Amino acid sequence: MEGLSLKERFKAPTPKFWKKVQSLGLALTAVGTFIAGAPIALPAALVTAGGYAAFGGGLIAVMSQFTVEDSQVQH
Repeated sequence: MEGLSLKERFKAPTPKFWKKVQSLGLALTAVGTFIAGAPIALPAALVTAGGYAAFGGGLIAVMSQFTVEDSQVQH
């Protein structure tokens, strides 16, 4: 396998653009979690959308953590 391992990618510095994407993903996760777990009765569609938002935001945050500068990848 060429390039960086997952562990190396995770530990490598994340580029500036992807740090912003990661922050947006974390914010989406927080909002989605709040909506899905709200202590008041909300419509089922809104609770479902909150769950999807939480999942999607978490996925975005994790995937952006694995991005590295092209110069760090060994071709």
